[in-house]
Amino acid sequence: MKTVYLDNNATTQVASEVLEAMLPYFHEYYGNPSSMHSFGGQVARRIREAREQVAALIGATPDEIIFTSCGTESDNAAIRSALATYPERRHIVTSRVEHPAVKSLCANLAGQGYRITELPVEKNGLLDMEQFVGSLTPDTAVVSLMWANNETGVLFPVEKAAELAHERGIPFHTDAVQSTGKIPINLQKSAIEMLSFSGHKLHAPKGIGVLYVRKGTRFSPFLIGGHQEKGRRGGTETPRASSDWERPANWPPATWIWKTAP
Repeated sequence: MKTVYLDNNATTQVASEVLEAMLPYFHEYYGNPSSMHSFGGQVARRIREAREQVAALIGATPDEIIFTSCGTESDNAAIRSALATYPERRHIVTSRVEHPAVKSLCANLAGQGYRITELPVEKNGLLDMEQFVGSLTPDTAVVSLMWANNETGVLFPVEKAAELAHERGIPFHTDAVQSTGKIPINLQKSAIEMLSFSGHKLHAPKGIGVLYVRKGTRFSPFLIGGHQEKGRRGGTETPRASSDWERPANWPPATWIWKTAP
């Protein structure tokens, strides 16, 4: 029986050229990219190339790209980072139609005493932007709105929402899992500070995600361990010099910011 697959919103088949490119690293080139020897170093070079390709896809710079395990981890890392770096703020703004990666996390955080505003959508699935603006307060630690809805396909005006949040000094995160690779994204022309997406939605393998963090954005790591991802996400990956990241003395512990000055 022939299978007709119509659920690419859930996951996609790994592209044949992607599979071919991956196979050597499961057997032939198995060195740890964090190793000091050249056998691992050759893997690290390939990861740097992949980071450059990912950055080009969304109009970012390679150093703004953090590799994660999935979109859910990226979403959690972004939201929890904002809460950690603005500990005095106890309010989160999101929508009622978010993916469980955000919606369930916010429900969990509500149980920890955070105040959650879940914005409703109109009958056409869009947000009321006046209501959005009215939800923003000095106590808002982060706004998290999906770019494209995984069930309806409706696009939220996240770039405009990011500008409105930025004007008020509020970090803005978008779950772009369903939009990356499908619509043009150029983060150099956007106020979006954090963006998540996942490889398996665009013909890459499961188990690989991306978190974009704009230069100058406060960031506290979700997974703490080794020096990988410039200290922003522990776990065997690629060696990156941690000297390009610093923690201002008056910021909360484990908070990092990209140094804009050389």
